[in-house]
Amino acid sequence: MFDQVTKSIQWGQETLTLETGKVARQADGSVVATLGETSVMANVTFAREPKPGQDFFPLTVHYQEKYYAAGKVPGGFFKREARPTEKETLTARLIDRPIRPLFAPGFKNEVLVMCTVLSHDLVNDPDVVAMIAASAALTISGVPFMGPIGAARVGFVDGEYVLNPDVEDMQGLRHHPEQRLDLIVAGTKDAVMMVESEAYELSEDEMLGAVKFGHEQMQPVIDLIVDLAEAAAKEPFDFRSPDYSALSSRVKELGEADMRAAYAIRDKGERRDAIEAAKDKIVAGLSEDEQADPNLGSALKKLESGILRGDIIGGGARIDGRDTKTVRAIESEVGFLPRTHGSALFTRGETQALVVTTLGTGDDEQIIDALHGNFRSNFLLHYNFPPYSVGEVGRVMGPGRREIGHGKLAWRALQAVLPAATDFPYTIRVVSEITESNGSSSMASVCGGSLSMMDAGVPLKAPVAGVAMGLILEDDGRYAVLTDILGDEDHLGDMDFKVAGTEAGITSLQMDIKVAGITPEIMEQALAQAKDGRLHILNEMSKAITEAGSFSTHAPRIETMQIPTDKIREVIGSGGKVIREIVEVSGAKVDINDDGVIKIASANGDAIKKAYDMIHSIVAEPEEGQIYTGKVVKLVDFGAFVNFFGKRDGLVHVSQIANKRLGHPSEALQEGQEVKVKLLGFDDRGKVRLGMKMVDQDTGEEISEKREETAD
Repeated sequence: MFDQVTKSIQWGQETLTLETGKVARQADGSVVATLGETSVMANVTFAREPKPGQDFFPLTVHYQEKYYAAGKVPGGFFKREARPTEKETLTARLIDRPIRPLFAPGFKNEVLVMCTVLSHDLVNDPDVVAMIAASAALTISGVPFMGPIGAARVGFVDGEYVLNPDVEDMQGLRHHPEQRLDLIVAGTKDAVMMVESEAYELSEDEMLGAVKFGHEQMQPVIDLIVDLAEAAAKEPFDFRSPDYSALSSRVKELGEADMRAAYAIRDKGERRDAIEAAKDKIVAGLSEDEQADPNLGSALKKLESGILRGDIIGGGARIDGRDTKTVRAIESEVGFLPRTHGSALFTRGETQALVVTTLGTGDDEQIIDALHGNFRSNFLLHYNFPPYSVGEVGRVMGPGRREIGHGKLAWRALQAVLPAATDFPYTIRVVSEITESNGSSSMASVCGGSLSMMDAGVPLKAPVAGVAMGLILEDDGRYAVLTDILGDEDHLGDMDFKVAGTEAGITSLQMDIKVAGITPEIMEQALAQAKDGRLHILNEMSKAITEAGSFSTHAPRIETMQIPTDKIREVIGSGGKVIREIVEVSGAKVDINDDGVIKIASANGDAIKKAYDMIHSIVAEPEEGQIYTGKVVKLVDFGAFVNFFGKRDGLVHVSQIANKRLGHPSEALQEGQEVKVKLLGFDDRGKVRLGMKMVDQDTGEEISEKREETAD
C-alpha cells in the first residue's frame, strides 16, 4: 500500500530521520522529520496556475503545535488548539524567511506549507525540525524551489559552540547564565540565508563564529534531504521564469528620467508621490496588451531597483544624501508622558518610536502554556505598527505576524541586560508605538525600550541600541553594505541585517537575505559596520539618559523577603485565610512562590512595612538576648505570661519582673498591660524564659548591671 522511503543520519547527539510515502499522500510533498523523539510533519501543496492578474508570490507557511504531541490537554476554557501562539507565529516566520527567496524568479503560483508537531520529547525543540521537514517536503514536491536548505540551533557555553542544545537550556537565557547564545541559522549548501538569535553580549567574532559553525553543522542535513529527493522526488513542475526584458526596456524608455528625478527627492512623502506619478505616466504610455501583462509590476520594480542600486554601487549618494556608513540624525527624549512609569520618544530620521514602560507585580506576569510545560514571564514587549506611521489608511486589527516578530526581536535584544528578578522583583511591560516609519522601526523600539526602562528606574546592566544594515549585491560580485537602511533600501535591496547590543557586545542578531545567500566576508563587514553604527547611536542616546532614573511615584513599590519553604503553609493559612487577612489589614498585595520568595507590593510604604511585619511575626523565630514589646495575657502566682512575638507566649518569673521582691505579680502588672521583655532563653522543655527587670520600661533599652545593683 505504501511506497515508503526513509533516510537517517546521526546528527549531533541524536538520530535525524526523514520519512515520506506513508502519510498525507495526496499532498504534493509530505515529509515526517524526527530528531530524537520529536517529530514534525511538513506538507506542501501548490497551485498549477497563478490567479489572473496576480503580481506577487502568495506563499503561506503555517506551523502548529498539537498538545497531544507532549501528552497534554490544552489549557483555558476551550480544550482545543485555537489561534496561533506567539511561538507558533515566530516559528512560521523562521520557516518562511529562508525558503521564500529560493523559489524560481517570476513564480506566482500559490504555495501552502503546513508543519504540524506530532511528537515532542521535551529535549529537542521542534522549530528546527520543522524547518528541515519543510525544506525536504518542498524539495520532493516538484515545485520550482532552488533548495534544499538546512537549519541548526547553536548554543555557546564556556567558549565552545554547542549544536542543538536542549529545550530546557534555551528557556530564557537569563535563567541559564552559563548559556550565552540561542541562535538559529538556515542556509543552502553554499551560503547563509537566515539568522535569528538572542545573546549575552557576544563579540562580533564570537557571533560570526556561531553562524559559521551552524552553517557547517547543517551540511549533513542538506545531504540527507538530497539523498531523500533522489529516491522519492516527484517530476519537476514545468515552469520557466518569464522573459519580460522587452517590457522592461519599454518601461525604462518611458519612465527612467521621471523615476530618477523622483528618487532624487529627499523627503519620503514627496518622493513617494513622485514615484507614483512616474508609474502612472509609464502605464499611460503603454499599450493595452502591455498594461495587461502580469509582469508589469516586476518591470516597474526592476526600474526602481536599477536606479537605487546603480547609484549606490556606482559610488554615489543614497536617496537621502548619506554615504554608506552614516546613521541618520537622532533625537532622544525621556519622561515624554507625565503619568506613565517610564517613557521615551526616540527619533532617527523619519523613523520614530514612542516607547512606554509599565512596572507591575507578580500578578501581572504572563503565564505561557507551552508544549514543554507552563512557565511565567516577567518581561513583556509589545510592538504596534499603525497605518498612520507610513501615511496610509487601512484596517486596524490585532497584531499580525510582523508585529509579533518585530516585538520578539526587540525583546531578545533587551532581555540580556535586565536585572535579576531577585534584585528587581517587578513585571516589566514595554510597549512600542511606531508613530513614524521609514526603515528599521524594530531597532528604534530597542533604542526607545532601553531609554524608557531607564526612565522608569529599571537598573539595566547597560543601555542597548540597534541598527539595521542593508546590502546591494550585483551579479558581477560588486557589493555595498549600508548602515541604517531606509524603507526603500530594504524593499529594493538584498539584505535586512539587524544587530542590537551594548558597548560590550551583541545581544540580538537577525538576518534575512533576498538573494541566494551571502558570504562570511560580507557578513563580517556588515557586523563591523554595525558595531560602529551601534556605538554612535548609544552615544546619541546618552544625551538623554545614561542610567536608571528616579522611580516613578505612580509605580508600585515592591519588597521581597525570603522565608523557609516549610513556613509557606503557615503564611498562606488554611484555605488562604492568613494571607487574605494580611492583605486586608495591610492594604498591600502579597505574592508567594514555591521557593519561599515573597513579593509585597503597594504604592504606600507603610502598607508594605505592615505586611512585612505581619509575615515576619509568623515565620521568624525569637532570638535569645533580644528585647521585644509584648502584652501581659495571664497572671499566675509564680509569674506572668506575656505574648511577645506573633502568637508566641513566654513566662516572666515573678523574680524577673522587678528589682525588688514581689509577693504576687499583680503588685506590678495587670492583664492587657504592654511591657518590654528580654528573651533570656529556653528551658529543658523548650519553654520561653523572659525577663523584665533588666529592661527600661520607658525606653526599651537594657539596664546595665551597675544600674540593677544600684536599684537593689
